[in-house]
Amino acid sequence: MKDKNRNVAVIGSGMSKFSSHREEVNQPEMIHEAVVEALDDAKLSIDDVDCILHGNMELFEMVHQPDMWHTLGSGAWGKSGIRLTTGGTTGSTLACAADNVVASGLHDVVLAIGFEKLQEGHTTGGITNMADPLWGRGLQTGALTGTTAQEVIEEFGEERAKLAAIKMRTIMDENAMRNAKAHRRLGLDRNHLKDYADGDLRLVGELRMLHMCSQSDGACAVVFASEDKVDALGANAAWVVDHETVHREETMIFTSQESTHRIAAERLFARNGITNPVEQLDVFEMYDPSAWWGLDWLRDFLLLEGDEHLRMIENDEIGIEGKLALNPSGGVTASNPIGATALVRVAEAAMQVRRTAGDHQVPKSVRLALASGFGGTLWTVLMLLSKDRPRLGSAS
Repeated sequence: MKDKNRNVAVIGSGMSKFSSHREEVNQPEMIHEAVVEALDDAKLSIDDVDCILHGNMELFEMVHQPDMWHTLGSGAWGKSGIRLTTGGTTGSTLACAADNVVASGLHDVVLAIGFEKLQEGHTTGGITNMADPLWGRGLQTGALTGTTAQEVIEEFGEERAKLAAIKMRTIMDENAMRNAKAHRRLGLDRNHLKDYADGDLRLVGELRMLHMCSQSDGACAVVFASEDKVDALGANAAWVVDHETVHREETMIFTSQESTHRIAAERLFARNGITNPVEQLDVFEMYDPSAWWGLDWLRDFLLLEGDEHLRMIENDEIGIEGKLALNPSGGVTASNPIGATALVRVAEAAMQVRRTAGDHQVPKSVRLALASGFGGTLWTVLMLLSKDRPRLGSAS
């Protein structure tokens, strides 16, 4: 991303409550919860919105073109619109597209909506039918993999690795307990880390049920506005500094590819003068489908080496009051409405910058926040948000 025509900011965000079953609402009603909250937060009405971007994992609910059904909930009737789906990264792709549409000058106010109502579909069925059963068989397990757990154990030893992974999961749950909208709020206690690491239902190898993300119903909506609109409204803004997307194709050989997380981070940070991410970032909302992946990915996203990422967890540097607040919302292991999940990361990062996160607000001043998205073909999206208005042309 380079040479933006004009600055863009997040000025409003809204989310439904996340749960395993939202049986009391249909899809448009659930989306409407998020849309109303986002517009109220931005102090706008639906008439102020120029364009609506809509996305989910269409295969999971088995409903074709759901955006057309959702107009009563989204407010999209008679407005410009784009439907986007890029797998697990759908939400972050929506955020990047919204930034691009506003930055281009095409529209001044764009509403990005991501949702999933997973109880109404069959996630595993959608994943296992998305690729050729022979050539794409490496994708068939989706997010459910124990290989990372084994790799971390082999590198750092079983006891240390298992305790680091479960401590990270426990810290995420502590954050989720502060977030009334989070799905899984388990009340985990750091005094029982060893019991959690050895006692929970085993899925694959050392990957256990407690480590894994949930299936959630929920929706997220985020309002993006042009610089002129922000100034006219006097809006509370989280400015979009830059974003980066890196991915691999379905036919990739998983064991031979460099991490798309590290590649995306290196590119984004180099463009924006970030030489020490741990010191320069205040908040990181990471798309963490499991505690083992979150543990491993922390090293790549923050450009760390050796056991630096384990030591951050062991030394309590990733909590809400830590050096770098990781997932103050509770992260993906707490709530995972897939089509919205990556947009929630952007919304939550923006809320921290705008100081609207309520009970899970990071106490220190948040000047710079990072949000990530992740999808099936090792698709990584990063978005950098700032309290300070960027200088146009500063990213190249």
